This record gives sequence, structure tokens and C-alpha cells, in this order.
Amino acid sequence: MIRTMITITSTTNRVDHESGVSQVMEYTIISGVLLLFLVITIPMVNDTFIERPTNILTSHAYTDIGNGVSTRIIDLYAILPYGNPAKIATKFDVPDDVAGKDYIIEILPGPADRPRDNRIIISGSSGISTTVSLAGIGETIFGLSEGRTTASGLNSIEYEYP
Repeated sequence: MIRTMITITSTTNRVDHESGVSQVMEYTIISGVLLLFLVITIPMVNDTFIERPTNILTSHAYTDIGNGVSTRIIDLYAILPYGNPAKIATKFDVPDDVAGKDYIIEILPGPADRPRDNRIIISGSSGISTTVSLAGIGETIFGLSEGRTTASGLNSIEYEYP
């Protein structure tokens, strides 16, 4: 009878404690780096993605509103009866708010060297303002262009000769 002996050689059955520690350290370091990136980027998100685009939108909207008001005033001047008694009034509407904030429309005199070049200034509570020229008709033989209004409700432009 032939007997065969099989011998099993094995390594010791010890648990590798270092692999568990290295995985925890790896996750801790990666989480720390990601948290650092998060802490750096969160303060910049509000300015970059919310405030700056809102300010650009507001500035463009104010320019559009100023151009619209200037056009309405110029249209009224175009139909005035020269030297004849008349009273003309027109009403117009502008947006109630821009980017969720109120604003004011003012017609102010031009610079000292060109006082007839009145300006339309649209300014809001956010500190942004835009100036639009009134195209040289600020002071004519028909009178003075001046006034101030808010965006709420209907606004009016009036002309009355004597």
C-alpha cells in the first residue's frame, strides 16, 4: 500500500491591520481636500453666479427703460402744435421692478457746458444707475423737461401751452 502524504504549507492567519488604517487615512485626506475646495469656492459662488449677472441684467434693463422713456418724450415733442394753445397728456407703463428691486426715473439738467442736454437717470436701491441722454430736447421753445417718477403704476408725460 502506498501512502501519500500531503503537507499544506500556509501563511499565518493574521489580519492585516495596516490596510484598514491606510484606507481610513486615504478617505480622511481626500475628504479634507474636498472640504478645503468647498470652503474656498462657496464664498465666490454668490458673487460669480448671482450678484454679477444680476447687476449686468439690471444695468441693461435700466438702459432699455431710459431709452423707452426718452423715446416717449421725443414722440410727444414731435406732435406738439407750435405756438397754438394745447394740452397733451400721455400715459405709459414701465416695469414695476428690475431683478426684484424698485427704481426711480429722474430727468435732470445736463452738464454745465450743455444745460439743454437733459439726462434721464434710472437708479435703483441696489446702487446701480444708468444715464440716458434726452437727445437735446431738454429745453426748447416749448418749455422744460423735468420730473421724477417711480416704476409703480402708470406714469404720464404732459404738455400744456398757455
